[in-house]
Parts: sequence; C-alpha cells; structure tokens
Amino acid sequence: MTNPTLYLFSSAAPPVFDVARVIEEAQADGWDVCLGLTPTAARWLADSLDGLAALTGHPVRWDYSLPGQPDVWPQPDAVVVAPATFNTINQWALGITDKWLVGVIAEGIGRSIPMAMMPCVNRAHLAHPQFERSIDALRNAGVRVLYGEGGFIPNEPGQGNPATYPWRATLDAVADNLGPTSIA
Repeated sequence: MTNPTLYLFSSAAPPVFDVARVIEEAQADGWDVCLGLTPTAARWLADSLDGLAALTGHPVRWDYSLPGQPDVWPQPDAVVVAPATFNTINQWALGITDKWLVGVIAEGIGRSIPMAMMPCVNRAHLAHPQFERSIDALRNAGVRVLYGEGGFIPNEPGQGNPATYPWRATLDAVADNLGPTSIA
C-alpha cells in the first residue's frame, strides 16, 4: 500500500524557512509529500530547492507547466496551505489564479480535496475588509481554516516569531479530514 499524497503549499512568509522540518514531520506521519511554493517563496528558498526535492522525492513546483507536459506529481489526497499570506488567501477566495499554487487550490475546492489552510498575517491585515470575507468564503467552500483559537493568531506588524508558527495543527487537520485509517 502506498502512502497518501499531501500537497504542502507555502507562501512567502517567514515560517516557510522551516518547511524542511514540516516535510519530515508529515513523512513521519505517513504522507508522501509534494512541495509547492508561490514564486516569491521559491525565490526565498532558491538555495534549498534541490535539497527539498531530494527530501520529498518530487520536484518542487511554483509555476504552471507548458501545455502537453505531463504532471510530475501523484494526485493529492489532501492539501495543506501554510503559511498562507494575505495575498494568497485573497487570490484563492476570489478565484484569481495567475499563480500556479492558487490555481491548484482553487480547483481543489471543486474536486472536493480535503484542504487545511493556516494564515500568516499580521493584525494590520485584519483591518482590510476583504480578509474576513476571504476567510468566510474559504470556510464556506469546505476549506478547514486554522485561524484564531487552535490555529494562527495574528500579531502586530513586525512582531511575529516564525518559531511559534503552529505547523502541527495543519498536519493534524488534514489527517482528521481523511479519517484514522487513511494515514499509516
């Protein structure tokens, strides 16, 4: 029996620098992990991309493939989107799919793929009226949003501590969505 496939999608926020550890945790939980990044996150991790591909056994992706190119990843059993920035959250909720990562997760809603999303935003972002609308839209679409109690709690601008980002909650959330017999 093969391990279920987890797409781990990350935006450019400071917790992304801990993604290798999160991949290892997910693998220890029994997931076959494929790492997808926003273009900015890929630029931030440029020196680590080969190592991350070796760790997962799959190429790291951040851009659309050309027409006719085969898909290089297995189909996902679940998706984690973390850290999810203000931009990624709003684009996803509004269906703006100019970024490959957002296109995949937007389609994932229609394909009923279990998804968990945890923001990484500051309190200043909360003042923008679109943020709460986007959170509500994603929840109403069936995405498990880990924001507030039991998930990410925003801090003041410039005051975040990436070491306290609650990554474990995302892995637990998708495992919960699949049920106890889906993960080895």
